[in-house]
Amino acid sequence: MDYANEPHGVFFLIDIKSFYASVECVQRHENPLRTPLVVMSEAANTNGGLILATSPMAKKLFHVSNVSRVRDVPEDNRLIVVPPRMNLYIEQNLIINNIFRQFVTDQDLYPYSIDESILDMTHSWHLFGQTHREAALAVQHMVLQRTGLYTSIGIGETPVQAKIALDVYAKHDPDFIDEMTYQTVPKLIWPIKDLTEVWGIGRRTAAHLNRLGIYSMDDLAHTDPYWLKEEMGVIGTQLFAVAWGIDRSKLSQRIKVREPSLGNSQVLPRDYHRQEEIELVLRELANQVASRVRRHGKQARRVSLSIGFAYAAEGERGGFSHTVTIPQTNSNREIAETVITMFRKYWEREPVRNVAVSCGQLAADSGQQLDLLDGGIEQQIKRDNYDRVTDAIRQRFGTTALVMASSLLKGGTMIERASLVGGHNGGNSYE
Repeated sequence: MDYANEPHGVFFLIDIKSFYASVECVQRHENPLRTPLVVMSEAANTNGGLILATSPMAKKLFHVSNVSRVRDVPEDNRLIVVPPRMNLYIEQNLIINNIFRQFVTDQDLYPYSIDESILDMTHSWHLFGQTHREAALAVQHMVLQRTGLYTSIGIGETPVQAKIALDVYAKHDPDFIDEMTYQTVPKLIWPIKDLTEVWGIGRRTAAHLNRLGIYSMDDLAHTDPYWLKEEMGVIGTQLFAVAWGIDRSKLSQRIKVREPSLGNSQVLPRDYHRQEEIELVLRELANQVASRVRRHGKQARRVSLSIGFAYAAEGERGGFSHTVTIPQTNSNREIAETVITMFRKYWEREPVRNVAVSCGQLAADSGQQLDLLDGGIEQQIKRDNYDRVTDAIRQRFGTTALVMASSLLKGGTMIERASLVGGHNGGNSYE
């Protein structure tokens, strides 16, 4: 591979080790690397409780990991089990990214997730050390000093190199730092045999590659890229580039969404079997989405519904997703009725565990399309005013200031979800 025309930069991909668990350790004046602690979601929200984060010591002593269930957590006085506090984690994320701004400009900082950020250090690393590793140590020291949190850093000439260095190798380094270059790609990427360790390759993609006779990154790097594209589409070309450590993305050029949409999704607290309970949740979601559309000053021409089943036998569908085009609207009633109609058309009595509603093809909320056959013009205007007044009251006094009586019925989730952040307990910043 001729890398001469490929971008050559210096990228740090920084991960806060066991972020939620580490924050909770620091709040208790405990060392995040030495304290056995797990963050456990509420049983009511996850049908028994789910581990959201595990400290390194908890993994070592008790062999528990993220997404384990409460039944997997041993009864041991040494293990600290705490509920999530999402608001606190968001606060800490903002503090950490402000620390990163001491090393790069805003355009060279890309918060990748709540616990990972990418820094383009191409033009600034030399200000903080004689080598890339010294600069990375400077970042680690400042974060630890100001927050008490430990970081892992992957360094690469491209973001994808930095990501693989972080995910696969940095955790084994005494300083939690590892570096990759184009020259070390054959040594560091090609020997990887567990394809799911590599960014962008999930279980289904790995299984697809296996069916094509590709069982390692070495196999992938030496497969005809044109044949890969024929078999897998554009993702085949992208995966071939990853196998060679090539990534031409520019952090300063933020991705523009061609067709933005607004939506909400939910994992239900249990398997829902009864139609009236499922439709109750769908109406709540549809109303929330319609409110978001109005808050953004938009109307929607497209409504989408996705339903995930609790389980599916081999060869059977695990859910369904459908989209319909409707007259431009942001009405609670019209969006909810569209969602319910789709649900009734495609649901075949399967138990439901995941639901999602979204609106697309958004246009400016410049007026209301009246329908002479829909209860009269005055009634339509009255419904629109009702929706907007409800929005204003909830915005000022909180989501639960006005609640539909139906949300008090069995199966309703709106009241409980109103206190959640990212699907989990927001909590207080401090105990």
